[in-house]
Amino acid sequence: MAGTINQSDVQMQQKEDGDDDERSMSRSDSGSGEDSLDGLLRHRCPLTPSISPRKRTTSQSKTEPPLLRTNKRTIYTAGRPPWYNVTGTTFKEAFVIGLCGGSASGKTTVANKIIEALDVPWVVLLSMDSFYKVLTKEEQELAARNEYNFDHPDAFDFELLVTVLRKLKKGKSIKVPVYDFTSHSRRKEWKTVYGANVVIFEGILAFANKDLLKLLDMKVFVDTDSDIRLVRRLKRDITERGRDITGVIKQYNKFVKPAFEQYIEPTVQVADIVVPRGGENFVALDLIVQHVHSQLEKRKLRWDMSALASAHQGQPLPKTLSVMESTPQVRGMHTIIRNKETNRDEFIFYSKRLMRLLIEHALSFLPLKISGVSILRAGETMEQALMAVCKDIRLGKILIQTNHDTGEPELHYLRLPKDISEDYVILMDSTVSTGAAALMAIRVLLDHDVQEDKIFLLSLLMAEMGVHSVAYAFPKVRIITTAVDKKVNDEFHIIPGIGNFGDRYFGTDAPSDWYESDEGMDY
Repeated sequence: MAGTINQSDVQMQQKEDGDDDERSMSRSDSGSGEDSLDGLLRHRCPLTPSISPRKRTTSQSKTEPPLLRTNKRTIYTAGRPPWYNVTGTTFKEAFVIGLCGGSASGKTTVANKIIEALDVPWVVLLSMDSFYKVLTKEEQELAARNEYNFDHPDAFDFELLVTVLRKLKKGKSIKVPVYDFTSHSRRKEWKTVYGANVVIFEGILAFANKDLLKLLDMKVFVDTDSDIRLVRRLKRDITERGRDITGVIKQYNKFVKPAFEQYIEPTVQVADIVVPRGGENFVALDLIVQHVHSQLEKRKLRWDMSALASAHQGQPLPKTLSVMESTPQVRGMHTIIRNKETNRDEFIFYSKRLMRLLIEHALSFLPLKISGVSILRAGETMEQALMAVCKDIRLGKILIQTNHDTGEPELHYLRLPKDISEDYVILMDSTVSTGAAALMAIRVLLDHDVQEDKIFLLSLLMAEMGVHSVAYAFPKVRIITTAVDKKVNDEFHIIPGIGNFGDRYFGTDAPSDWYESDEGMDY
């Protein structure tokens, strides 16, 4: 089931607006048509650059989540299935496709057509253009005169590039620099990218570094006629990057063409597939997509919830679990909220009281610098209690839903506070039965470099199965709750439980036969 989120919320993967570096062109004779030099000079290349708005002047690295956008909402149409096993360890790395080719050969066009044809959730496009080195003052002056060689390997920060791609391949959250082509400098704001099942990495020197080659699962060389590449480069640099025609041609003859012959063209030997004519070569694109699909199929991981349920039966509860003292007041509130006949107003009132007590109890284990993250939707009900006792606390949200066809949890949405890795984190969910959603949420926090021993999972009610699942996968995570029930039923609902907490709290109650006992059960 897709989640619907307000567009004002920060998306799980921040998508860069703007057009691609390389445009899809009609394959034609180099002396005629839209790609011809005469046509370019006639229509698009005045000696003085146009003052019309440029389409894009920064490097492009972006994610392609499966979503639909309306004026008010962002609707995620496919979630990300588990990328880790029941021990919490990352099981499958992202599949990385490397696209190499000369400047303006059509690499980005090919990348976008592969993305479109793959039709798989959570694809990341990483551009080598983002990793140009920061220029010194002298180099800035050379660049302004078109005398700096941006096509030489020394122009790129390969150390940063390899580090970023390695982390992204392992499923970690990364920060990508944004390069401004008009000022020849990096912008202060770096882009956060997370959630890659497939990474498409494109760049003129994508195959020029040995450490980089080791990270590529598939290597594709885009081979386009040099005259067409020159025409495209003229169009791009003049209309999008504010350059003049004389400077572009000077730079091409002095740096671009020699660099292609010396550093780029020879790397075709390491390519798995060579794609002539770029994005127009549908046969080659189809072969690439078929291969990627076959590789993804081999990497599929299926969770066995039944095995998870029986894995820890009969074991003592872990030492990382802290159950709040069962005072007469706490037992009385549990009696009320577990009763299926309790009306909604009383259910909300006593649930909030329990949440407040739980939060207060948890704070006795925590320092002052904390952030809160709720697992939507039921975990969001605990935010008010947290904000009532922690002034100005920063909050994040994670939406995880069950795929009813596979029974697996899927990640649909993510918004975390900036630099959350520096904080202790209170992870909130109203109830935990199997622990599947909690495992995914904790894995997300770890992927964002939150330390495991700084994560505190808080829940009003947990099943023993959920406690064991979390403690087994993440033994350093502290688990804090008001009560632990012993059983789950065949559908993995807690018995006796509280019922569906979210439905009861928000007034979207299920039918009366949803309960299996007078006290109900829980998801």
